[in-house]
Amino acid sequence: MKRVTVPAILNHDRAIPIVMITAYDAPFARIVDQAGVDIILVGDSVGTAVLGYADTLAVTIDDMVHHIRAVARGSGRCLIVGDMPFGSAQIGGATARKDAVAIMRAGAHAVKLEGSHRLGLIRQLTDNGIPVMGHIGLTPQSIHRFGGYKVQGRNRDDQAAMIDAAAQLENAGVFSIVIECVPPDTARLVTEAISIPTIGIGAGRDVNGQVLVLHDVLGLNPEFKPKFVKHFCNGADILGDAVLHYCEQVRNRQYPGSEHIYGDDRG
Repeated sequence: MKRVTVPAILNHDRAIPIVMITAYDAPFARIVDQAGVDIILVGDSVGTAVLGYADTLAVTIDDMVHHIRAVARGSGRCLIVGDMPFGSAQIGGATARKDAVAIMRAGAHAVKLEGSHRLGLIRQLTDNGIPVMGHIGLTPQSIHRFGGYKVQGRNRDDQAAMIDAAAQLENAGVFSIVIECVPPDTARLVTEAISIPTIGIGAGRDVNGQVLVLHDVLGLNPEFKPKFVKHFCNGADILGDAVLHYCEQVRNRQYPGSEHIYGDDRG
C-alpha cells in the first residue's frame, strides 16, 4: 500500500474530506489502515481513552513514544502524527526539540502541537525536517486556562483572533490545522482564510476533514458522549457480550472444545 504523505495531505482534493482518527496500538492501526483512513493521530488522548488518566496532562513523552511505536508497527498506509505531550512545548527549547525527535524516531511522520503562541518552535522544527500539524480552538492541554472543556470562538473578537492564529500557524510552516470545539461559522471562516487543510472535531462540516477518537467511534465508553461524538457501533456491548460468553463457556466446560485441544482426537 502506498503511504499517505504530508505533500499528499497538502494537495488533497478539497472536494473529498480528509479522514483522521486516533489509534494507540498495532491491532487498531491495522484496522484503521485497512478501512482507508488517511491519517492516524496518536494523540495524548491516549491518557483518557486508554491509560485511565483524568485528563491529557499526565501523559509523558515515554507514553507517547511507546504508543507511536506500536501504531507504526501496525500501519503501512496512513500518515502517522504524534502529539507533543504537555510539558514539551510549554518548556520549549532543547526539551521540545528532543521530544519531537523522539516522536519521529518512534515512527511518526509529523508532530502535532497545540496552540498558536509557539511559532518559533514550529519554525525550528519545520526548518529541520519535522512536519508540524497545528491545533487551535479548544486545546485540552490548556483546560485550566479555559476553565474546563468549553466551546471556543463564539463571538466576533474570538473569531478574529482564531483566524489570525491560523494565519500565523500557516506562516510558521504547519501543513494542516486541527480546529476543536468551535461553532461552524468560526471553523468556516478559519478554513476560508488559509490555504492549508483544516481538520475539525466538534467544528461542523465546513472544514477540510474530520477527526474522532477511535474509542468514541467504536462506542467503547458509552458514558462519554459530548455533542460532536457519534458512536458508529455499540462496542462496549459487543465486547462485553463476547467476554460474558467466554466466562459462561469456561464455567460450564464448553470451552475449550475438542477442536481447541492439542492431541485430542475425540470427535
